[in-house]
Amino acid sequence: MITTSDKTFYYTIEKPSVEEFKDRGSKFIAYAYPIETTDDFKKLLQNLKKEHPKAVHHCFAYRLGTDGNNFRVSDDGEPSGTAGRPILGQIDSKEITNTAIIVVRYFGGTLLGVPGLINAYKTAATLALQVVPIIQKQVEVIFNIQFDYTQMNEVMMVMKQYNCTIISKEMQLFCHINAGIAKTRLHEVLYRLKELQQVEVKKIE
Repeated sequence: MITTSDKTFYYTIEKPSVEEFKDRGSKFIAYAYPIETTDDFKKLLQNLKKEHPKAVHHCFAYRLGTDGNNFRVSDDGEPSGTAGRPILGQIDSKEITNTAIIVVRYFGGTLLGVPGLINAYKTAATLALQVVPIIQKQVEVIFNIQFDYTQMNEVMMVMKQYNCTIISKEMQLFCHINAGIAKTRLHEVLYRLKELQQVEVKKIE
């Protein structure tokens, strides 16, 4: 996967999807999700384990960010390299990121062997990605913006005008917003915010 930290946009899936693949009695249910953080992923995995308590394996792969370094794979008890890597391979073949795929397996009584397992996990992941649109999204830099309540309208107008993503907000007498600002519009947005008096802007690392 060719990626650089200088990218201004990336590709991901538009919404969650689920598809099923069967082989010799075993059932492989692949769930694909758009994610922003590892915490997002952990919650999704916990939910699926509760939803499928009788499944023998919950194998997965995810990739986050645009530098290509933030990824994880798990075979969850399957022979090493037969599940997580083939799933990640499908994410990378589509050149997408901020994407997770969890494949839940119900054992059907027949051992599939290493080639059979690789094929099953790869196919299940492929099917889940085939049914969902891939979209282009702006790479955003996260900032914490602090301001007085009286300035809320002005600050929110800037956020709206430049399509900034509001990640979290605390609106009291003194307000805090964590917002994602598109790399391509960074200079304009920061300039506009600095024009407003008593607005503090700090980059979140």
